[in-house]
Amino acid sequence: MKKLEVLSNSAIARRAYWIEEIVKISGHFGEDSSKVRAELNFEIERDGVTAIMDHLRLCGSIPEHYGHDSSEEKLYSKYTDSLLAAAYQHIGLTSTVIEERADAADVEAAGKDFSLVGDAKAFRLSRTAKNQKDFKIEAMDGWKRGKPHAMVVCPIYQLPARTSQIYQQAIARNVCIFSYSHLAVLTQFCEELGKRFAQRLLFATLKCAENLNPTKDAVAYWTSVNRAMLEFHEAVGPLWRTEKLAMIEGLSVVKEEALIYLSKEREKILRMSREDAIKHLIEDRNIEGKERMIQGVEDNGILSME
Repeated sequence: MKKLEVLSNSAIARRAYWIEEIVKISGHFGEDSSKVRAELNFEIERDGVTAIMDHLRLCGSIPEHYGHDSSEEKLYSKYTDSLLAAAYQHIGLTSTVIEERADAADVEAAGKDFSLVGDAKAFRLSRTAKNQKDFKIEAMDGWKRGKPHAMVVCPIYQLPARTSQIYQQAIARNVCIFSYSHLAVLTQFCEELGKRFAQRLLFATLKCAENLNPTKDAVAYWTSVNRAMLEFHEAVGPLWRTEKLAMIEGLSVVKEEALIYLSKEREKILRMSREDAIKHLIEDRNIEGKERMIQGVEDNGILSME
């Protein structure tokens, strides 16, 4: 890996700590979500904006060793939501993570002049397909519940770069598609010019995304959003260039992390005996669990209800 210019060793160490911390405290979903939020807020109070920036630059990738639909994966989703709420709070909005309802946005935020709902997305680097339903654009529109704005924040390298229905849906439904890189620019901009200017920049970006003509064209969407931010104030440009480099470095870091894990998994399998390899494959395919589910299916008596 090339020498890093923006990301620090402490940022990489922070990610490694959180990946393991989420494993340690996962298990009881509601309680663990509160623990993650409390620990993240404590860390931000201790380390300031540096902690927020470290997280934003590396959080978009779900660790490959988390099982699909596992408690760790679900808790990682709550971690990114808590981070989004913390970023909103940093620029002066009142923000909270919603735990109670399943049919609601994950984050709500309000300032003096506007309010919004938000959702933070993270994906595995090994993810093979980009399903538009993963971005929940239509759902976010329904979850506004009176709030004028909605925002979905994603890792920028997982967003479609040519054409996608998600952009057409977002523009038509007044949902702003944003990235952690853009949010990092906004966060650092707050440090440069203060909360009032940062909130105005966020509002200008939300309005820009909402005022576009519906199109599937990713270039048209991102050109407009990027220009709205870059033209807002001359201080944005240098921050933008820094985060562009940080994104490239961050992607390199999480790719290396994922590839090291997969290499270790391959080595572990190669060292297995034939018997152990067969057992591992059966467990991986959850054969016994599926057999138990099949055996448990019985006549429910509906046809006997006369």
